[in-house]
Amino acid sequence: MLPEELITFKEMMRRFIDRELVPLEPSLPLSAEDKGDLQQKVQKAGFWMPDVPEELGGQGLGMLAMSVFWHEISRTPVVDSRDHSLFGPAVGPILLNLDEAQKENYLLPVLRGEKKACFAQTEPDAGSDPGMMKTRAVRDGDHYVVNGTKRYITGARDADFAQVIAVTDPERGTRGGMSCLLVDMDAEGVEIAREQETMMGDRPCEIVFSDVRVPAANLVGEEGDGFKVAQGWLNTGRIRHGARACGVAERCLDITVEYLNQRKTFGEYLSNRQGVQWMIADCYTEMHATWLMVTDTARKIDEGKDARIECYMVKTYGDEMGFRVADKCMQLLGGLGLTTDLPVEKMWRDQRSFRITEGPTEVLRTAMARQLMRGGYETV
Repeated sequence: MLPEELITFKEMMRRFIDRELVPLEPSLPLSAEDKGDLQQKVQKAGFWMPDVPEELGGQGLGMLAMSVFWHEISRTPVVDSRDHSLFGPAVGPILLNLDEAQKENYLLPVLRGEKKACFAQTEPDAGSDPGMMKTRAVRDGDHYVVNGTKRYITGARDADFAQVIAVTDPERGTRGGMSCLLVDMDAEGVEIAREQETMMGDRPCEIVFSDVRVPAANLVGEEGDGFKVAQGWLNTGRIRHGARACGVAERCLDITVEYLNQRKTFGEYLSNRQGVQWMIADCYTEMHATWLMVTDTARKIDEGKDARIECYMVKTYGDEMGFRVADKCMQLLGGLGLTTDLPVEKMWRDQRSFRITEGPTEVLRTAMARQLMRGGYETV
C-alpha cells in the first residue's frame, strides 16, 4: 500500500495524463510547439523535474515516488519511452554527483535547458559484457586522450556532452579499471558516424572518439569509479523498467477490457468467454505481482539498503510481463490491435525492445543467479 501522500500524487498525475496527454495520441509524433506547450502545462501542474533535488529547483522525489511517476507517464506513448523531457531535463544519478566545478559547467546548464547530455557505455563488442570494452582513456598530463567507438547511444545527435565510460586500466577491467568522463560533443575528434533507425521509431547513434583530449577535471569521481557510476545509472533504470511495464500493462488492459465488453462474436460478448476471461485474469495477476516487486525494491533503495537482486528481478520479470500483457491484449483486440488507431501496437514495440536494452533479461538472470549462489539473499 502506498502512503497517503503518494496516493494523492498518483491520482493527480493520472488526471493530468488523461486530460492533457492521452488526447494527443492520434496526432503523434508531437511537434516542437506541442512539446513546448505541454512542458509549460507540466510546470504549472507542479510535475517539473521530479527527480531533481529541491535545492536545485526540482521536486526531490525518492525512488518510491519516482516509481509512481514512471508508472503513470508510461500509460501513454505521448511520453516517449526513452525520453521523459516533457517533464524536465534528464539528469540521472551521474550528473547529480558531480563536483562543484562540474556542476557549474554541466549540471546547471542542463537544468536551465541550455545543454543536453547522453550516456555512452555500449560498444560494438561490449554491450552486455562491459569487460570487453575497448574505448580507452589514457592520461596525458592534465588531460585524458580518448579513443574508441560507442554504439546505440540514445540522444547523442542532440547532446552537448556525453557521459563516457572508458577503460583507464586494462589490467583491472570492471574491478576499478574503468572511469567516467564528461566529453563535449563538439570537441575535436568526436564524430557521430551514423544513426540507426529502430522499430521503436528512435534513432540511436554510433559515436567515434579519435584522439579526443578531455580535461582531467572532467573525470567523474575518482579514476576507476566508472563501472560503479554506470551501475548506479542502470540500477535506477531497472526500477524504471518495472514501473513502466506496469503502466503499459494497465493501459493495454483498460483498452482491451473496454473492447471486450463491446465486441460480440457468434452472438456473445467476448468478455463472457472463459478463455478470454482467464487471459485477462492472468495479465492482471502478473501486473500486480510486478508492482509489488517495484514498490518493495523502491522502498529498500529509499531506506539505503542493498537491492541489487531486487533490481535484477524487477527488470527481468517486469519487462517480460509488460510485453506478454501487451501481446495478449493485441491478440484479443484482433485487427484493431494492429492499427495505429490504438496505442497498443506502439507499447508492444517499445516493450519488446526493453527486454534487450539496459541489460538483456538472460544476462541479468545470470548475474542474479551468481549472487544467489554466493548466498547473497534474504528469506522473505
